[in-house]
Amino acid sequence: MIDMIKKNFLIVRDEDIKKGLATDIYFLRTEEILKAKEKNPTVVAEVTISSMKNWAVLAGLEDAANLLEGLPIDVYAMDEGSIFYVREPVLRIEGRYLDFARYETSLLGFLCHESGIATKAARVKYAAGDRKVISFGTRRQHPALAAVVERSAIIGGADGISNVMGGKIIGKEAAGTIPHSLIIIMGDQREAWRAFDEVISPDVPRICLIDTYYDEKTEAIMAAETLKDRLKLVRLDTPASRRGNFKEIIKEVRWELDIRGFKNVGIFATGGIDEDDILELKDLVEMFGVGSAIAGAKPLDFALDIVEVEGRPAAKRGKYGGKKQVYRDWNTLEDKIVLDLGNKDGNKDKKVDGEPLLRPIIKDGKIVKEFSLNDARSLLLRELDMIRSKTKQDS
Repeated sequence: MIDMIKKNFLIVRDEDIKKGLATDIYFLRTEEILKAKEKNPTVVAEVTISSMKNWAVLAGLEDAANLLEGLPIDVYAMDEGSIFYVREPVLRIEGRYLDFARYETSLLGFLCHESGIATKAARVKYAAGDRKVISFGTRRQHPALAAVVERSAIIGGADGISNVMGGKIIGKEAAGTIPHSLIIIMGDQREAWRAFDEVISPDVPRICLIDTYYDEKTEAIMAAETLKDRLKLVRLDTPASRRGNFKEIIKEVRWELDIRGFKNVGIFATGGIDEDDILELKDLVEMFGVGSAIAGAKPLDFALDIVEVEGRPAAKRGKYGGKKQVYRDWNTLEDKIVLDLGNKDGNKDKKVDGEPLLRPIIKDGKIVKEFSLNDARSLLLRELDMIRSKTKQDS
């Protein structure tokens, strides 16, 4: 039975997720039927996407491993931060079906949501290139998901995050300066900027928000003359109702700063920023704050399907039967899907060129892989560089 308790917020408890209670009811009914009929075969199940745009990024694997830890199963997966393609299995479970059936809902929830955010962050970072991207969007999600959003954004290549508690959980320091509310309460932009400069640690970059009351060009000049050589960036958060041609506004700001000797002051663009905006503005902008586009990214449409029962290939229509492995050519970032020949350690099949991507993360219920946020991000950035190089060669 599900233990009903009074809660302040509508959040499913960790222990109930771990018990497999955050599940769709038909899995519990399936358990009841199979137990009554005394059926519990050994199966292989794979997580795949049947259709998508170009490529996507795997995230959520650490949560998935913590969910499945302790179950008498083996789990193989690609590394977090891996770019993958349509129909490639990103995760594989081997074990008796009733040992993991009820966990499918939560497993897919972790992978679909976090990979969706990481994929969008990666597309944003791909557009930004060497320009920095800061995740600004946790206010667009349930606060309980702050660490999920920020971790996934970092895996996708984001250079920084804004949420304090989300950052503490994932081991990243939050970045940010002041909101419009401080300027309004202080009653004057200059007073707010001076107060920020006087009170906040000098380790925090001096970034002035410049669109509260006046024209952005005017406030940029005011900010530069107020903080002088201590000013690092000016931030434009111009609302859509006042934006007009945003690039022209930024050009004006850049011009006015330059002719006054403030060429070292960079521009930070925020407010409804997405990939297309970045491509248009990155020749003028040093840093982008991206909120809803990343935090509110559409979840990936992963599915978990049985592909083998008691050693025999088995799959529903639209899916490929048989246990599979994915091999990557790191010179071209091209993959090949082949039938797995039974190598229990995920090591290379000598008959197939490339590196096997599905490797053990859980053996007999025990987690056998260490998860590193920095390694996942580094892998993703390496892959993005390869995609850029390949695109240039093909163009």
